Amino acid sequence: MAKKLKRYFFAGLLVVVPLGATVLILAWIFTTIDNILQPIIKVIVGHPVPGIGFGVAVVLIYLIGVVVSNVGGRKLFEYSEHLLARVPLVRPLYASIKQILESFSVPGKVGFGQTALVEFPRKGVWSVGFITKEIRTQSGETWLNVFIPTAPNPTSGFLQVVKEDEVIRTDISANKALQMIISAGKVSYEEIGDILSQRTK
Repeated sequence: MAKKLKRYFFAGLLVVVPLGATVLILAWIFTTIDNILQPIIKVIVGHPVPGIGFGVAVVLIYLIGVVVSNVGGRKLFEYSEHLLARVPLVRPLYASIKQILESFSVPGKVGFGQTALVEFPRKGVWSVGFITKEIRTQSGETWLNVFIPTAPNPTSGFLQVVKEDEVIRTDISANKALQMIISAGKVSYEEIGDILSQRTK
């Protein structure tokens, strides 16, 4: 029981700490900009303007996104990331925050690759997983890294290296797949049954 409690506690920390750090950093940015601009705004219009820090921060973040999307900005960003990666305490936190933000910025991705079905843990039993990487060998074979989350806690799971022809790729969104996993199957989708029915015919 103690080991299980410890495992769940640290699994929760893996989610809460990066998310909490992201919220705190954004709140600090909004507050700092607000504190700088409010005195100036008060002089100009005669009274504070609520939310000015938030609005300006959103515009700045958008402009930074525009800058790093071009070649020169991307190189500068990659160099900054390289510097951060050399700081022991900052590196894991930054990587976690970045992964979470990327998971919400790419439609349907949710931090993973394409949703797939894999026979696991034995033949005849299918598990929902996410393709995280394709590996092509010199002989022409393709192997897939498939992460299979545990239910109802998708922060832990199993990494399986499976031959491509043994994996069923699906069009089910990662959002739907995660809903199914987190609900321990209470939320389910007919597409999975249809896909498996076609496979076993």
